[in-house]
Amino acid sequence: MPLLPPDHPERFVLAEEVHARPPEAVEAPARITYLAVLVDADDRERELAHVASLCERYAVVPPGPGATHFSGRIGALKLKWEKHGEFSSYTIFQKGESEVPFAEPASKSLPPNWLGGLPGRTVVAAHARFVKGGEGVPSADEFAACFDGNTPVGAEIGGGAGLAFTDFRIHDDGYSRFVVLDRGLSPHQAGRMIQRLFEIEAYRMMALLALPVARRMSPRILAIERSLATLTDGIARDDGTDEQLLHDLTRLAAEVESGLAATQFRFGACRAYHELVVTRIRELREERIPGIQTIEEFMARRLTPAVNTCATVSQRLTNLSDRVAQASGLLSTRVDIARERQNQALLSSMDRRAKLQLRLQQTVEGLSVAAISYYVASLVGYVAKGVKTVGVPLDPDLAAAVTIPIVAVVGLWVVRKVRRRAHDEEARLA
Repeated sequence: MPLLPPDHPERFVLAEEVHARPPEAVEAPARITYLAVLVDADDRERELAHVASLCERYAVVPPGPGATHFSGRIGALKLKWEKHGEFSSYTIFQKGESEVPFAEPASKSLPPNWLGGLPGRTVVAAHARFVKGGEGVPSADEFAACFDGNTPVGAEIGGGAGLAFTDFRIHDDGYSRFVVLDRGLSPHQAGRMIQRLFEIEAYRMMALLALPVARRMSPRILAIERSLATLTDGIARDDGTDEQLLHDLTRLAAEVESGLAATQFRFGACRAYHELVVTRIRELREERIPGIQTIEEFMARRLTPAVNTCATVSQRLTNLSDRVAQASGLLSTRVDIARERQNQALLSSMDRRAKLQLRLQQTVEGLSVAAISYYVASLVGYVAKGVKTVGVPLDPDLAAAVTIPIVAVVGLWVVRKVRRRAHDEEARLA
């Protein structure tokens, strides 16, 4: 065998993933119970232990640590457990049919209170009857007793190899009901069809979990939209309250982002679950039965509007976020322009003050030259007096008079030279 490059760490796990959860083969007649339970991440270990306890009771090898699915025989039953992203599903299979439809479901043969001890919250609970069907097409009235008089929906499935009916209602026992008639389904094909019917119900309910969220968010979104309209009008009026408007917009932006963070996972999951429902319905390959609404039509009329409502609320929140960001950007620009004008005025004021200070400094420099000339002339006068006292013929007043212009010229020259040097250094640095 030729050598290959090293395997990716997840190669075999990913390769086996598509084979990890095969549908169970089912032969008519059979009773099947299905549960979908919403499980928190903290309860996953307890859930696995609960399944393992049932396996140990019937001397069955339990699922190992970290397992995500299990299939095994529990006495006269067969149990299939699967862990999904948000929920876990339990499917119990039992051969045979009860005399009264749905009077002896498969779940009744489980140990008492085992289902009640499952961690989590029930999202879907359903019973299914899988029985042999005739060649003819039954009418809706023939299933009235199975669905407590409710009008069922259904169709031929699998290219006419079977028929499926349900009313999508929760009955008095807390379970919804499915009836599947076998007109030539192979055991594996029947298992796939029944699994698809259960998954349609589970994914439908999981998608609809977003609907209460959308209904709670709608009044909040409406209030935010009104507040944004008021703030936008305030921006348009330009009434000089930009700082307050910016503060209000920031608060509004925080409220919108809080709503997005709290709902986007649920709305995203709604879209994903709805796509799964559509896919599973397509895989049924329904063919219409005269006088009976198909599952696809039922979902198009009941589920799709609810999903569209959730999508609309999600889009409104996203649009609100964009609009608040645009309004904040516009107002921030205007505030920045106003601050820039204030800064320009401040700089102009500082420039005027600098010029006044320069003039004052020049005046002080002139006075300093005069003062230095006075002190130097005074010193020269004192020296001349001293020299005169020792006999040198020197007039002190004349010496002082001659010294004053010389010192003044030298002082002015030094001040001008220092000023020119400072100017040249400033020009070099600029």
